[in-house]
Order: sequence, then structure tokens, then C-alpha cells
Amino acid sequence: MELLETIKTRRSIRQFQDKPVPESHIRTIIEAAMMAPSAGNQQPWHFVIVSDRARLDAIPSYHPHSKMVFQAPVAILICGDPAGKPWPDYWVQDCSAATQNLLLAARDLGLGTVWAGIYPAEDRMAGFRKSFAIPEHVFPFALVPVGWPIGDFHFTDRVRPELIHNEVW
Repeated sequence: MELLETIKTRRSIRQFQDKPVPESHIRTIIEAAMMAPSAGNQQPWHFVIVSDRARLDAIPSYHPHSKMVFQAPVAILICGDPAGKPWPDYWVQDCSAATQNLLLAARDLGLGTVWAGIYPAEDRMAGFRKSFAIPEHVFPFALVPVGWPIGDFHFTDRVRPELIHNEVW
């Protein structure tokens, strides 16, 4: 698939087929995430692969906008660890770039995803820290359910010319 087609047809997918995702696909999309740029190449990210059904089904109890995990065969938890990094204030941008790469790589493989934000909601972060034994200095950033989509991907033109400025506002 061409990169621009991948970008233009990526959608938030909340309904998944009852079909497993090959481990090789999960590794591929995480490797793509790790190719993202980061400030000073500090790579402050960690990825937790969640496929245990009981763990997935418990997530909506501490993340109210994650009910799509009930159908997803797997989810990837992206965490940021700015501790000891030379540019710790940039971990959010770094993890955002990694998450976007992950979403696009999944789309390229025909997989559906949705970005469920965690950071900066303290209650959500606390739930993920407790459930996944995440150290206090590490920030649960985003959860990405992954699976084979129900339905087709399609292009929706989201370009809004009024948001584009030349030289000055």
C-alpha cells in the first residue's frame, strides 16, 4: 500500500472480527513504532502487549472509553519513561509519534486500531499502573486495541483549508 493511501484510509476501528492477529504482525507494528523520531533519539517508550482475555476485559473498569477491547484480540499499551533522559519534557511528543507509526503500520497490514488516550488522566494511569505492574516513574500513555476490522476502510476528506496559514496566521 502507498503511504498516502495508508494515511488517508486510517480510521479509528472499534469493532473487530473474532480472529487472532499473528504475533509477527504485532512485532512488525511495534518495530514500526520504535522507528519514530524522538528528541535526541532518547526513545522513552515501552510497549506492553496484552492478549490475555481477562486482562483485556478488565480495562474498561478503569478506562471508561475503552469498551472496544471487549472485541479486540490484542491491545498494545504504550508507556513513556522520561526518567534519566536528556530531554525528559519531550516524552509525550515522542510517544505520540511512536503511536502514530504503530497505527499506520497496522493499517498497512489491514489491521484496525483505535487510539485510546490514557495520559494525563490520573485515574486511568493509576488503573493501568496497578493492573500491569508499571513502575511509578513510568507513564501509561495510550492503549491501542488491534484486530481485523468489521467493515471496510474508506477515505474521508478531512482537509480544512481554513486551518492552513501561509507565513503568518
